[in-house]
Amino acid sequence: MFKLGIKYSQAMKAVYLDKDGQERNMVMGCYGIGIGRTVAASIEQNHDEQGIIWPMPIAPYHLMITPVNVKDESLVAAAEGLYRALSERGIEALLDDRDERAGVKFMDADLIGLPLRVTIGPKRLAAGEVEIKVRKSGEVMAVPLADAENYIVDYISGVKADGYAAGYRHT
Repeated sequence: MFKLGIKYSQAMKAVYLDKDGQERNMVMGCYGIGIGRTVAASIEQNHDEQGIIWPMPIAPYHLMITPVNVKDESLVAAAEGLYRALSERGIEALLDDRDERAGVKFMDADLIGLPLRVTIGPKRLAAGEVEIKVRKSGEVMAVPLADAENYIVDYISGVKADGYAAGYRHT
């Protein structure tokens, strides 16, 4: 609650009669939902033991792109290429280019709770694929790197129907 005092009630001549019949200015206040309360309510309703699970419309970023080894130039190149392509299409992505173990990156991604995580590892990349994990459901799919940009854009824009991923391997 925000206490407004009598500033506005005085200007509007909003008065009441007290127990002695005397006019008194009303003491005013207002309530607001605000960004802080909205975020807190969302986190309260959307979390698990690993951390936050942001709903797509209010997520600070849509996805995290995670090359599992930043010393592998092919993984970094694929991650940066996908990051640039998505950014050019208005998708808000984070690129986790830290020199950390993959498990640390995955735990941090779950803790932050971005709706999607794209993992680029050597085995999948050798097969021409990336791994896409949906934070909320835990669903994991192997998606061809060539299709990943469109798949992600469609998923984020809500185009993805339940059967949309049928052509991709669930892992």
